[in-house]
Amino acid sequence: MNEIRHEQVPVLRRGFRFQWEPVQDCHVLLYPEGMIKLNGSAGAILGEVDGVRSVAAIAADLQARFPDAEGIAEDILAFLEVARERFWIEFR
Repeated sequence: MNEIRHEQVPVLRRGFRFQWEPVQDCHVLLYPEGMIKLNGSAGAILGEVDGVRSVAAIAADLQARFPDAEGIAEDILAFLEVARERFWIEFR
């Protein structure tokens, strides 16, 4: 698998929808076969995936929102890699 580059733009794969689910009290990723409950970090990252902004822009925005989080860029890349492997996202 190719390494994720900072200039790439992540987008949710067709059929997936990200939303807040009040009953679950968390963000979820909905798809035709079911639902994935996301923890706070995963929800924060996927909430930034809009199909327009690059990985670098998403990392910069999250670093600004969470200035005390050390190593946030590496954590974001690691999560995006997992999301790609699970076919939740793809890159443009």
